Amino acid sequence: MMSVEVKICGLRSRTAVDAALDAGADMLGFVFFEKSPRHVSLADAAELINMLPAAAVSVMLVVDVTDKVIDEISSTVRPTMLQVHGSETPRRVAEISARSGLPVIKALGIANADDIDAARSFQTSASRVLFDAHPPKGADRPGGHGKMIDWRLARSYNGNITAMLSGGLTPHNVAKAISASGLYAVDVSSGVESRPGVKDSNLIHQFVRAARGGVPS
Repeated sequence: MMSVEVKICGLRSRTAVDAALDAGADMLGFVFFEKSPRHVSLADAAELINMLPAAAVSVMLVVDVTDKVIDEISSTVRPTMLQVHGSETPRRVAEISARSGLPVIKALGIANADDIDAARSFQTSASRVLFDAHPPKGADRPGGHGKMIDWRLARSYNGNITAMLSGGLTPHNVAKAISASGLYAVDVSSGVESRPGVKDSNLIHQFVRAARGGVPS
């Protein structure tokens, strides 16, 4: 039986990083996007990632960034992976992966079956896709709003790269979400916070435990 992978995103402090590691999270995410309450500078991200054990998987989240920023992340932050959460096309994702030398997770807003179908266009450029909710109308950032998607939509995904589930996940609903979606990888940010941008160590532990108990059926 496969284990469920857990990514804790939007980490901004050593305390939060330690909580994610102690809880057994598989992936640790850091957000470089100034409009997000979870934004960290590249210097701070580099410092946090440099403290991680060698086996830890670090993910740097960016939104429609320039080649200059990609180069800086590659040379100074040196994460394990990148996550792109903007309007990046399959071609742009391929460019980012080639330029950085890193695997890329492409986040996609999901509202219907057509959105799931569109995810397949990233099969040769991204290493993973991440299913998130579309942002609310007028929002100034693409994710981190705590909005849920219809988890059952993910059942129709049959691409050849791993799909991750995100959007409004909490310790209370993650097991149900895993069962409904059939996905073995989940991503949480706002669902383990005491307030926007501030992670709660207890909620992180609760989320990981709940996710590991929610093996897809």
